[in-house]
Amino acid sequence: MTLDTFPPGAPAGDASQDQFLPIDDGQLRFRDVGRGPAVLLLHGWTLDLEMWAPQFAELARDYRLVALDRRGFGCSSGSPRLASDVADVQRLCRHLRLGPVALVGMSQGARVALKLAQLLPDQVSCVVLDGPPDLRTGAAAAADDDLPLTWYRTLVREHGLEAFRQEWSKHPLAQLRTADSRSRELLARMIARYPGKDLRSRSEPTGGSAEPEMPAPLRIPTLVLNGEFDLESRKRAAEALVLELPESEYEIIPAAGHLPNLDNPRAYNAILRDFLSRHVALPPRHSRQDHP
Repeated sequence: MTLDTFPPGAPAGDASQDQFLPIDDGQLRFRDVGRGPAVLLLHGWTLDLEMWAPQFAELARDYRLVALDRRGFGCSSGSPRLASDVADVQRLCRHLRLGPVALVGMSQGARVALKLAQLLPDQVSCVVLDGPPDLRTGAAAAADDDLPLTWYRTLVREHGLEAFRQEWSKHPLAQLRTADSRSRELLARMIARYPGKDLRSRSEPTGGSAEPEMPAPLRIPTLVLNGEFDLESRKRAAEALVLELPESEYEIIPAAGHLPNLDNPRAYNAILRDFLSRHVALPPRHSRQDHP
């Protein structure tokens, strides 16, 4: 099977669109591009908002796409804390005066998306959980099976962050199936930007070993995704979520690993657009206005 690449003309990211929002211990970088209903994009561990370049290129014609570097990642300052991510997203939504939003959370970002939907169901139109970790009670004990955070923390302490970056780039969760050079260069730049604050911290790193949140009853349309070649542990986690969430559906992105939006953006964008079109109302095309 031929792997799809970036949509024609897709940018690798436009820093001129960067904006910054003050937070209690620094600032958050975010981008706010496009027109239409709001879709908020939440990246995974060691990544940042640049990962959504293929989605900005394709979907910003019909949706207002908002993405941020979660605190302590990418170009955002502050200390990484999953608990803070929820408050940060709420602050950003208030700052941008967003109405109901569709949430797309990738891997670690899926934790944030699910928690927001549980806390603020009237402010969330629908949710996409892409490659989520296991969020069931008791799953934390097995977290090192697919993400060896204890080893990575030791590696950083004894050999430095660059040694970790080299090791992490070989992990299946950070591997691409596509041969597209733009996707590969984009991923390499994000990993090179990862500051490793959570691995350097005295507290537990936030890559996935934090105590999972058992999905509370959630009556919001939810799409759960995996790449075809994602880890089996992530596929099991996704299937378990679908069983827990009554308004959910499940899709596999073909010819893709744990980063399906970069591996096969054409298929990813088509599935995302179909889901959004069924759960987020688009205004008539002739009356759409660019947001302020």
